[in-house]
Amino acid sequence: MQLLLSLSLLCFQPPAEDWQKQESAYLKNIRQVTFDFVRAGEGYFSPDGKQIIFQAEEKGENPFYQIFVMDLETGKYRRVSPGVGRTTCAFFRPDGKKIIFASSHLDPQAKERQAEEFKRREEAARTNQRRRYEWVFDEYMDIFEANPDGSDLKRLTDAPGYDAEGAYSPDGKQIVFCSQRDGHLELWIMNADGSNPRKLTNAPGCYNGGPFFSPEGKRVIFRADRHTKDELQIYVINADGTGERQLTDIKGVAWAPYWHPDGKHIIFTAAEHKPMQRPNYDLYLMNVDTQEMTRITFAPGQDVLPVFSPDGKKLMWTSTRDGSLPGTQLFIADFIMPGSKN
Repeated sequence: MQLLLSLSLLCFQPPAEDWQKQESAYLKNIRQVTFDFVRAGEGYFSPDGKQIIFQAEEKGENPFYQIFVMDLETGKYRRVSPGVGRTTCAFFRPDGKKIIFASSHLDPQAKERQAEEFKRREEAARTNQRRRYEWVFDEYMDIFEANPDGSDLKRLTDAPGYDAEGAYSPDGKQIVFCSQRDGHLELWIMNADGSNPRKLTNAPGCYNGGPFFSPEGKRVIFRADRHTKDELQIYVINADGTGERQLTDIKGVAWAPYWHPDGKHIIFTAAEHKPMQRPNYDLYLMNVDTQEMTRITFAPGQDVLPVFSPDGKKLMWTSTRDGSLPGTQLFIADFIMPGSKN
């Protein structure tokens, strides 16, 4: 019952003049950190919290995301992915000496696909049509390791089908990721050098993705559409494949879960989906044990893909905030845990 009562918050959208006040209980000193891109998002902090790695679309020849690393103090950034094809899901190794990301740059038709995407955009603009968001499970997507400056690029996966959405274990010895190597989109765990892949989930015909190890390394949080196609919900599973448990159950989508450093809470994105209405995504905090939820964002724009800094004091997420931004950008704020004395 507590879960159902908490989820009823998804139905409530405060008046425009009240949303900043609602957020101020949990978020302070909100600031935009990416500006020079057509769109940017899905950022993660470096282990020391001084840098972020994220995906963004540059103004130029490639309409797909590439991976960038930014110094938060100076705002200086550099592209660390090859610049061709699609990329996604970058992450720092816990010692800060390596990064991983997924890329399709080895696709022999990568540049042709880029040109086709530009044509689709031009046609949509000409006909004034809004394109529905669609995630492409690119068969050429593989996980790569590199130095934080993009040098020494090394391929970690080489199996048929999509391999992406990777994240390191807290000790840096393992990577959990989404793979289609057995014909289904399941979670797998491999050693950090790409060896010894083993299957974590077993839900044929469903999508299982977006996994992250818990701070103690014993559990994995992820999203899956076990009941209705594309209606994602959030699950947790032990790293040995036992104890799988569904955490959300809404008429819509709950996705992009990420652990708070305390190992007791996760933050995620959710929205109800109603006929003929565009969903408004917001961020929610959940106690994994009790499933008690607190709504964190109330902005009229989209708020998605939240992550905590290593010390849990800051929250970074992808947003259009009041809805006026032409594309999503990354924002960072000081985070106040609900119920704390701060």
